[in-house]
Amino acid sequence: MAHRIFVLNGPNLNLLGTREPSVYGAKTLADIEASCHEAAKRLGLAVAFRQSNQEGVLVDWIQEAGRDAAGIVINPGAYTHTSVALRDAIAAGGKPVIEVHLSNIYAREPFRHHSYVSPVAAGVICGLGATGYVLALEALSSMMAA
Repeated sequence: MAHRIFVLNGPNLNLLGTREPSVYGAKTLADIEASCHEAAKRLGLAVAFRQSNQEGVLVDWIQEAGRDAAGIVINPGAYTHTSVALRDAIAAGGKPVIEVHLSNIYAREPFRHHSYVSPVAAGVICGLGATGYVLALEALSSMMAA
């Protein structure tokens, strides 16, 4: 049976492709989802791909993943810099988490340099665009094989 991975996306990521393409790239969230499903198939994983603009919904999904998934790839969007609730849900879940950001958050505004998620994540990938999601799936697959 394939390991199930939740790929969770936070606020405004539903606007990818039209939202500041110079920062976030031209790919849509649907494009990224397709790439994740393709990579998951190659890696023998199953992906549940979701997006919400609501912090509480993301917390619910993280808790669900703690029960039903082998790991999480999360792009928390702006909640990266503000959400203790996401941090606490990840810490309580006990599953490996890879934090992903399309842009390099450390090359942007100073308020984006702090992440509440990073200290409880197994790893962080930022600045590599949509490829970061595939790399995160590969990292989780490798962690599960070890």
